[in-house]
Amino acid sequence: MSAEREPVAGAAFLAFPQMKSLLVSELQERLMADLSGRKDYGDLLCLPGYSLHERDVPYWCRTALKNPFMLRFDSIGDAAAELRGMQRSWAPYGLTCFRRTALIQEKLPYVNLKSRDFPFEIPRSPIGIYTLLDEHTMLASADTTSCLPLGTVTWNEDHINPPSRAYLKLQEALVLARHFFGAELPGPGTTCFEAGACPGGWTWVLANSGASILAVDRAPLAQSLMENPLVTFRAHDAFTLAPEEIGQTDWVLSDVICYPERLLQWTRRWLSSGLTKNMICTIKMQGKINWQTVREFESIPHSRVVHLNYNKHELTFIHCEKSGENKIRAQACD
Repeated sequence: MSAEREPVAGAAFLAFPQMKSLLVSELQERLMADLSGRKDYGDLLCLPGYSLHERDVPYWCRTALKNPFMLRFDSIGDAAAELRGMQRSWAPYGLTCFRRTALIQEKLPYVNLKSRDFPFEIPRSPIGIYTLLDEHTMLASADTTSCLPLGTVTWNEDHINPPSRAYLKLQEALVLARHFFGAELPGPGTTCFEAGACPGGWTWVLANSGASILAVDRAPLAQSLMENPLVTFRAHDAFTLAPEEIGQTDWVLSDVICYPERLLQWTRRWLSSGLTKNMICTIKMQGKINWQTVREFESIPHSRVVHLNYNKHELTFIHCEKSGENKIRAQACD
């Protein structure tokens, strides 16, 4: 057996698909990172001077390599044995040598790399990442920032029933809410208030779960949802409705196009009312990103701001107040 491992200084970041330019901008503008020694391997950016122990993980990074290393190996078996000796689960980032990558993956313990059906439970065990740079060299890290393969969940899509593809975002946000906070997903007996619901992609997810939804928008939903007994539609500007007019509700959700500052005010109003414990809101970016506003969202207790695989030029705010039981469930790989 012949394999030689060499540490790589700093950290590496795998950008979301087609989001590499946003990742670079964030590293420069929000995190003030020195990019002078940067090396790019496709969508994987290596920064030799970046310490993840001291600095944040970029939002537009789907997973970060905390302790990257170069592995030089003679054979496929050598490479697989070296990875297996470090930990169980690995996922490949396909950059080059695709057949050789597939053969290495076959010799590693099974990891589900396929699209998923909603809902599913995100694993709690860490998952490493590796990419071949040539036939005998890989860049890898056993220690990453995501329990998902390559930091990404993709869904088996329903191309017939949902009124828009926005439903994919809510499905992703909900499984992350369960993963980060141990939240119970909407279901029978759950009440939801959705602001700006038209045409109804998010409402469709909630109704399929068996939850009851008050959907508010100026325009009506898709006809199938307007006729769904679980959906109550109100024609109104949802942001002008006070929480007290809606009352106690399990989930408050918004995919409304509005300025982030207005969304932040609305979010704080709901949380200060005490009338909900769970919120999912899309933070739509209007041109240049106001990072101060994003920080204010993330500073709200029991909250996370993430970039979803199904987000575009936007972020998602997830807030869930944990019960004692849920705190225990959400501890691993948080």
